[in-house]
Amino acid sequence: MAKSAAEIAQAGYAHPEVLVDTQWVADHVGDPKVKIVEVDVDTAAYDTGHVKGAIGLDWRKDLQARPIRDLLPKQELEALLSSKGIGNEDTVVAYGDNNNWFAAWFVWNLKYYGHQDVRLMNGGRKKWQDEGRELVREAPTAKPATYKAGQPNKAIRALRDEVFAQLGKAGAVLVDVRSPKEFSGELLAPENLPQEGAQRGGHIPGAANIPWAQAVREDGTFKPADELKALYQSKGVTPDKSVIAYCRIGERSSHTWFVLTYLLGYPNVRNYDGSWTEWGSLIAAPIER
Repeated sequence: MAKSAAEIAQAGYAHPEVLVDTQWVADHVGDPKVKIVEVDVDTAAYDTGHVKGAIGLDWRKDLQARPIRDLLPKQELEALLSSKGIGNEDTVVAYGDNNNWFAAWFVWNLKYYGHQDVRLMNGGRKKWQDEGRELVREAPTAKPATYKAGQPNKAIRALRDEVFAQLGKAGAVLVDVRSPKEFSGELLAPENLPQEGAQRGGHIPGAANIPWAQAVREDGTFKPADELKALYQSKGVTPDKSVIAYCRIGERSSHTWFVLTYLLGYPNVRNYDGSWTEWGSLIAAPIER
């Protein structure tokens, strides 16, 4: 079990401290200063069994503004985290299904509001299950805390006008992390999900297609830094450029944002969470197929 911790340490990541292995999580179950949070694509997965003590958050109900489409407002995030017993000084460790898609999106949300110590469990829910580790059904009882969010860190988020401003610009690059069939316009969503969300198929002009899954091994853990560096730089995604990642609704691109920002140390990476659901429905927005 100690092997995975050694792998993280030896992988050459720019910020290895933002990644923990399953054994680290197992060792910190019950630690009052560590809050383990599960966020899944399948919002029913948590109730079928989760890491003991893990807090379950529903990305649809808990982590989105209503009725507009946006991130939670600052006060609502504060109320949510406070109610779940999460404080500003806590270490938050996120994990989930589908190789941590929405867990990475939750990490990005917390970083947007300035949380200092938030990490991903390498390999996510699948690796925990593959190792035969304990899953429980009872949800933890939270002792309410007082959480105060920081001001939004707009440097890690791209809105549509900022994407327009970056089109064709030297020193800027767009990364489309969807599947090749979504990139080409053949599909509007991943094959196993309902095909809705945008009026048109295709991709933003000039975007490089680097599917998020190319950044992970078969067991869901991240590839070492040298392999990741070769992957992105072969497509012109270099650390000297302003990078914007996007997918369909922003969660897969959060995964790529995490890779580029923390594992490779790129200094200027933004997540366009409007992503294809927004761009593919905008009047007169340019599309390539």
